[in-house]
Amino acid sequence: MNVFLLLTAVVLGIIMLVGFLNEKVFHLTYEIVLLLASIFVGVCMLAAASLLKNTGIGEILEKIQLFDLEAFLLDGVLCFMLFAGSYHLKLSQFKEQARPVSVLAFFCTVAGALLYGFLFYGVSRLFRLPFSLPVCLMFGSIIAPTDPIAATSILKKFGLPEKTGFLMEGESLLNDGVGVALFVVFSGIVTVEKSGGFFAIMLRELLGAVLIGTAVTWVSFQIFKRFQDKRLQIITSLFMIVCSYVLCEKLECSGAIASVLCGVSFSALREREEENAPWNLTEFDSFWEVLDSLLNSALYVILGISFVRILQMPHVLLLSLTAVVCSLVSRSGSLYAGTFLLGPIPDGFTRRGFVTLFTWGGLKGGLSVALAMSTRPMLPEQNYHILLGCVYAIVFFTTVVQGLTMKTVYQSVRKK
Repeated sequence: MNVFLLLTAVVLGIIMLVGFLNEKVFHLTYEIVLLLASIFVGVCMLAAASLLKNTGIGEILEKIQLFDLEAFLLDGVLCFMLFAGSYHLKLSQFKEQARPVSVLAFFCTVAGALLYGFLFYGVSRLFRLPFSLPVCLMFGSIIAPTDPIAATSILKKFGLPEKTGFLMEGESLLNDGVGVALFVVFSGIVTVEKSGGFFAIMLRELLGAVLIGTAVTWVSFQIFKRFQDKRLQIITSLFMIVCSYVLCEKLECSGAIASVLCGVSFSALREREEENAPWNLTEFDSFWEVLDSLLNSALYVILGISFVRILQMPHVLLLSLTAVVCSLVSRSGSLYAGTFLLGPIPDGFTRRGFVTLFTWGGLKGGLSVALAMSTRPMLPEQNYHILLGCVYAIVFFTTVVQGLTMKTVYQSVRKK
């Protein structure tokens, strides 16, 4: 039996069933319910696989849980997810709040990654884990990018001010690229002995991705804007993303950074065209909205089903708690430092309230998991499972615990 098709059926079935129950019964944040339901399904599949061991059904269930999520993300859908997230960024809106968004997306992401790296390095010394400082800094870059779109969808129900909502969304759209760039830097340091020079890696990975992403987008957009057929416009956008990603992989550049550049460049070119004349791209926007929702939903389901992988990590409970605490401390510390560079704190928040809200709203998502999985060739097997398990724990905590308590935190902040 084709495991991929079976997994597709399971994933789509869970998405459909959870969506229906949440819409009619639970009325909770969709991503939270989806992740919890998927973990429950994963536990049931694990139990069934154990009971039906050495049978055809048991083997199929085990294969589903051991599905190669790394290949699914890195070689399958990551480029589309990064484009779908970044092409929504309107540069005209960004210009209005360029300073605070830049501070959050660049300064706070870099500072958070560094702080996390040093904190986890201290933990690794305390627990005598074989992690070097460059590996810990690479770990920091993996969990630095935030994915607070779910957080803004929760907070807007309770009257989240427009400027604050834009800051959250703008930060998440830009810091994906920043996080990937940091990851390239620190992973280059980790693997420098194998690759022949740190600066050569940086030049190739970063500059190559920028050039490829920008050039492919410009050429594709010239074709895109001349099409009248909406279907061909969508196909052109898909070709643009795949082409830039494949070229980067072939030339050993960062395909993730190129995908973000495709989205940002496409948005800028589109805005410039719309300044001259109205341009109806409703079908195009609807397609990418549906595709983005589908891919993110599938990611949450597969994460939930394969969550059992965290059990492979030695000292699972202690290290999971430590990873979460380090994540919260590094996030809040970088935000607090960043507030001194923001200028006036928006929408009447106090400094403490702003830091609390953005710390609790800094959810982690699929990009962190994808980057963690890409470290497998760089690390010994045990170290890889520790790092991956810690990332799983952080994603679970931020999505479920922080997501479910977001209302309480927001109301507490607004009262002060």
